[in-house]
Parts: sequence; C-alpha cells; structure tokens
Amino acid sequence: MSPAKQATQEHTTPATASGARLQQMRRRVRLGHLGVWVAVAAGPIALALATATPSTVVRAAPAAKPTTVNTTAPASPAGYATVFLNAWLRSHADGASTAQARLAQSIAPGIELPDTSNAQPDPASVVAVRTAQQTGTTWTVTLAAQYDDGRLRYYAVPVAADRAGSSFTVTGGPGVVSGPGRAQAPKSPYAVTVPEGELSAAVTEFLTAYLTGTGEVSRYLAPGVTLAPVSPAPYTSAEAQQVFAVEKTAAAEKVPADGTKVRVRAPIEARDTHGRWPLSYELTLTARSGRWEVTALKSGAGTVGGAR
Repeated sequence: MSPAKQATQEHTTPATASGARLQQMRRRVRLGHLGVWVAVAAGPIALALATATPSTVVRAAPAAKPTTVNTTAPASPAGYATVFLNAWLRSHADGASTAQARLAQSIAPGIELPDTSNAQPDPASVVAVRTAQQTGTTWTVTLAAQYDDGRLRYYAVPVAADRAGSSFTVTGGPGVVSGPGRAQAPKSPYAVTVPEGELSAAVTEFLTAYLTGTGEVSRYLAPGVTLAPVSPAPYTSAEAQQVFAVEKTAAAEKVPADGTKVRVRAPIEARDTHGRWPLSYELTLTARSGRWEVTALKSGAGTVGGAR
C-alpha cells in the first residue's frame, strides 16, 4: 500500500467515527425534544416529570398475600337428630331388620331400639325445636314428635360432632322431656284502629288481588315497587276484618300529604272451596296523589317488594 493511500485511510476512520457520534447526539436531542413536547401536551405535571433530573425509579410493591376466608359454617346437628328420632320411633326390637331399624342403628350404633307392638302408632312428624351446645363438640337436640291423634311428645337426643362440625353421631338413647314454655308476647305496636275509608279499602283490594288473582297487583303498588301475586291463586276471596296501624295518621279521614308512610297489620278472612282461613299481613303504605299505595309487604323472611 502506498503512503498516500495509507494516510487517506488514517484520516478517514476518525472522521467516520466522529460522524457516527454526532448522529447519535442529534438523535438523542431530537428524542429529548419530542419527549418534552409530549409532556407539554400531557400537562404541567408530566412536563415537570419529563425534565426533572435525576430520573426516579419506581418499584412495584410486593403483592399482598391472599386472605383465606372460610365460608363453610359447621353443619347443625338438628337435622341429624331429627332423622335418627324419626327412624327410632318407627323401629321395633322384634323387627331389627326393617329399614327404619337399620337406619336408626347406623346413626346410633349400640343404641337399644324400643320394644313395642306393631299396633303402636308412628309419629306423623318429627321436628327439632331447640339445639343446645353443651361443649365444643357435644350437643343436645330437643325434638317434638306429633301424632295423628293430637298427642305431642318431646325428646332430647345427645349428639357428638367432630371438630370440623361435618360429622355427627348419636351418643345415647332419646329421653322424654317436658316441652318448652310459652314466652310472653311483646306488646303489639299496632295500637291505632283504622276506620273504614281509603286506607282500609286499599289494603283489602291489594290483598284480594294478591291472594285471589282478581285484578292487577301492580295498580296498588307505589312506583318502583315490584311484587308478584301468589300463583296459583290459593283463595277465591279475601277481606280485611279490621286494619290496625302504628302511626296515628292512619286514622285520618283524608289521605295525608304525599310521602306520608304508615305501617299496618291486617287480619283477613280468606276463603276457598274447603272453607274459611284466618290470615294476617303486615304492610307499609305511602300516600301519593290522594291515594294509598303499597310500598312493602312484610313476611317472616323479611320485607318483600321494596323500592328499587
């Protein structure tokens, strides 16, 4: 290689490297300007973050450990004791091979069966009326056995459970006990007698539509309240005997101002092809445009038909 060509290469290489570095710097400047303009478009806070130095590194927080929620409650021994007593009362010592006797002995191994004649009547129903936990794993279940002749007899059945409350066994024979006493009922809050008028008529007409299918239930409901009638309709007629209320405004001759609410209890007489049925309902009604509208029907499980 000639000295002239070698000199040319020595001068060309640094120039090429310098040009590459210059192009990289220009690209960085352009990207920096672009980031600033994007930040300006995004707002002052983004601009401050884009131009601030040094840059801040944000680390993600460690994920929290999931919390385990036990939604399975221990089962009640009442149903287990009910099955046992029902089978035990239908068993006989001389018929240990019957289905009821085998069932009773499978639930309570070693428990002696009753020694009665086949003429002994079987209970019409067996219902648990009280469950008392004696220790962490032992229970006493009181059950009522009702017979077709009107007799009512109470039994106490001891039951043991595992620590998880998922397995049970009867640990002893049933014992006949006295029934629970009758509690004193609290004073009724429905102390206001509602005279015949708009309110009592609204209650009767609503319950007639609700129980007999005569008329539309929706016409007696406040806006936003939904309540389906009993289907199929169980009765042919329903009439309120007397309506009682909690609020004194329920006894007014005229419908009060819009938004006035009253709570009422309505004993009614319902009839079907078999006879007369005395029933009772608790309702909430609200005044609107000179008429009473049903806003809620109270049942044993809560309030049905509330506003949406």
